[in-house]
Amino acid sequence: MEQPHSIILTPALVAEFEYIVALHKRHGAPNPMTSMEDLVGYILASIADGSRRPGSWERQLLDMMGLVADCDAHHVYRAHYGEVEE
Repeated sequence: MEQPHSIILTPALVAEFEYIVALHKRHGAPNPMTSMEDLVGYILASIADGSRRPGSWERQLLDMMGLVADCDAHHVYRAHYGEVEE
């Protein structure tokens, strides 16, 4: 069984993510998050989806952050996560 990975967040990031969740709980949001873990998971899943789906709204996130690799392979749609086996 694959082991989960750990991500270390600084106290400042934790405070900001908790603030976002508190705002969602208080005021609602189009996609409200109920916990910091849900919020961070959603953010990371969006980055992963943008990596494998060049035409998606999530890809815009990668483009703006400079995370699209300078190669043809990163501009091809992939139905599944991870490297394509040939």
